[in-house]
Amino acid sequence: MKANTHPDYFDVVVECACGASYETRSTKKDLRVELCSACHPFFTGKQKLVDSAGRVERFQRRYSRRGASAKKES
Repeated sequence: MKANTHPDYFDVVVECACGASYETRSTKKDLRVELCSACHPFFTGKQKLVDSAGRVERFQRRYSRRGASAKKES
């Protein structure tokens, strides 16, 4: 193997904007993040699914009618 091809790894403390911090290893000496698992909506359970313009309901209405009309014709 060639020498000096791999980057140096450092022990770093990752700091989140919410104030949480944890230790890891990285090729960068300083890591600051905006979101972490302590404050991200997906991991905290505060995520809301947004249905823009009622697409789900429109889809269900459209295909429930086709399914019902296809059954009547049989």
